[in-house]
Amino acid sequence: MNRIESFTIDHVRLKKGVYVSRVDHVGSEVLTTFDLRMKKPNAETLSNPAIHTLEHLVATYLRNDETYKSRIIYFGPMGCLTGMYLIVHGSYTSEEILPLIIRAFEFVATYEGEIPGATEVECGTYRLHSLEEAKTEAVSYLEVLKQAGPENLNYPE
Repeated sequence: MNRIESFTIDHVRLKKGVYVSRVDHVGSEVLTTFDLRMKKPNAETLSNPAIHTLEHLVATYLRNDETYKSRIIYFGPMGCLTGMYLIVHGSYTSEEILPLIIRAFEFVATYEGEIPGATEVECGTYRLHSLEEAKTEAVSYLEVLKQAGPENLNYPE
């Protein structure tokens, strides 16, 4: 089998940041997949309750953003628990999507109230949430996002 592209990224040198993971052409449409790397690979992980709550809150924010809501295809966790994937309809760079990601994580960092979609009726693992952990992770990621340079926006060569 051919090796998939995400396995060719140097995870030893990869920093926290926002990266274009892939650009796909589906017929005449373009989809951009972003790697929202929140943790240093092979050194840190997000807890399951934190990543689950981040998924609910950020997905809710993105799907309600006036500019991007019709362009959001998917937002969800990486299996390795070091970040999230965001798939957007259209061709975008990390620099272009960064303001949206900052707004979404600011939303989480200051969120108060019930977690959207976190009832037994709405969620398959509704007890696996932690708003406090999600907020802590959002604040930590924002520190990276707000000072992001080329090394946080482009995969290592």
